[in-house]
Amino acid sequence: MNWENLTSKEFEQAVKDTGVCIVAFGVVERHGDHLPLGTDFLNGHKLATLASEKEPAVVFPPFYFGQIYEARCFPGTLTISPKLLFELIQGILDEIGRNGFKKIILFNAHGGNAYLLPYLAQCQLWEEKPYQVYYYRGDQSQERIQKRYALWETSLHGHACECETSKTLYLHPDLVKMDQIPEGNTEPLGRLKHLPNNFTGLTWYSNYPNHYVGDAKKGSFEKGKQLVALEVEALAEFIKAVKEDQSLLLLAKDFHERVKKFSF
Repeated sequence: MNWENLTSKEFEQAVKDTGVCIVAFGVVERHGDHLPLGTDFLNGHKLATLASEKEPAVVFPPFYFGQIYEARCFPGTLTISPKLLFELIQGILDEIGRNGFKKIILFNAHGGNAYLLPYLAQCQLWEEKPYQVYYYRGDQSQERIQKRYALWETSLHGHACECETSKTLYLHPDLVKMDQIPEGNTEPLGRLKHLPNNFTGLTWYSNYPNHYVGDAKKGSFEKGKQLVALEVEALAEFIKAVKEDQSLLLLAKDFHERVKKFSF
């Protein structure tokens, strides 16, 4: 169920009934010339909503601030300063907790958040909170992973590619412009390959200066439907596991009690 669609009384009951809130983290950025700027947060919020229909939970309103500094050179990208970004997200988690949720799931719908969200989860140890944060690291089922692979006709994925285009064709078909996809594959340029095992803020840009990967022409509504079903199933399973979990709360209590003993 969606937070923003509930009345105040419905919301109060939803907190009691589910105990879990999901925040889908997307951004606003270029996705080639064929997908909307809001692809990540639009798809992420929809996937979380569909999963919450299978395993009841409250989905936080669409959130579109994250780590996307590597796309600041493209029109339409939205970024805020690193310090403000972190404080904003932490403030949102605290507000979710203040509203009664004891368990919060971070669902990443944008690759560029892959370092930000685990760090954010680790930072919850800085001070004791009345809630626990669970970072969903993606589907680990080998059976579903193989089913996804079987759907793909291309090997290069990552951004505005065959799979992301397919999911958007299924979730938001009116926003996809298949006639704007360039011909051929977009392979990584490797402009920093002389620095093996190196990572910089420009690593992504060095490979994909047009913010487009692979061959989106292979995308289709039917593939998207099947990909979404697999992702929804996996996320719903994770929601259920979080609901049933009792260990993290006990571990957090034990940890912070030990911290207090050694604080001077």
